[in-house]
Amino acid sequence: MMMVRGRKAEYHVNEYFAGKAFVGGFFMISSCIIKFTIDWFASERIQRNLERERREMELQFLKSQLNPHFLFNSLNNIYSLAYQKSDKTADAIMKLSEIMRYMIYESNTPTVALSKEVDYLTSYIELQKIRFKDGAYIELTLNGEIDNQKIVPLMLISFVENAFKHGVVTDPAEPVKINIIANQKILHFSVVNKKNQQNKDAQGGVGLTNVERRLQLVYPDRYKLNVVNSATHYTCELMIDI
Repeated sequence: MMMVRGRKAEYHVNEYFAGKAFVGGFFMISSCIIKFTIDWFASERIQRNLERERREMELQFLKSQLNPHFLFNSLNNIYSLAYQKSDKTADAIMKLSEIMRYMIYESNTPTVALSKEVDYLTSYIELQKIRFKDGAYIELTLNGEIDNQKIVPLMLISFVENAFKHGVVTDPAEPVKINIIANQKILHFSVVNKKNQQNKDAQGGVGLTNVERRLQLVYPDRYKLNVVNSATHYTCELMIDI
């Protein structure tokens, strides 16, 4: 009987230590899992923050490229007017002042009203018209809910700028056609211009490369850009899910 009681006591002792070891192991494994989970979420949060900061820095860099590019071209145009002692010089400077006010102060937000962006495009077109002695012919058509939609600022200007830079804008039979249609879901924007055959530079360049990268960053999987470079005309068509 003593041996049986000894075996039972030994069994209970082993069972006790086995239970303790199981509980200790369970808590140890649970603690490791919890720590790993916390570390993983913290790492993911840090990575998301770093990615967001990188994205914002790249957007700011792209925007900083756009502004001097536009300013340089505009100042060249105004210089030409001043050199010719044109009466239009003062009006051109005033238009440039209005445009720069929008670019510096009003566009420093993630989005702006589409109507403000349209006003900016209109001011740019008026500024460009001033430098053409024989007139510049541009048809700007607006349809839909222009006042009720928002867009990332300075997203459309490069397309219009390229039409003036590389296209024919002085032919009344073939004006530059700019079309903007907006509804609650989609913005449809297009620019069609006759190509200047004397301009041997490839149409596009820094401006369109810049805007396409911005589209990738702020409208991922929400935009479609179609560019057609035919023998006589250049067409840019942009659709954004806004």
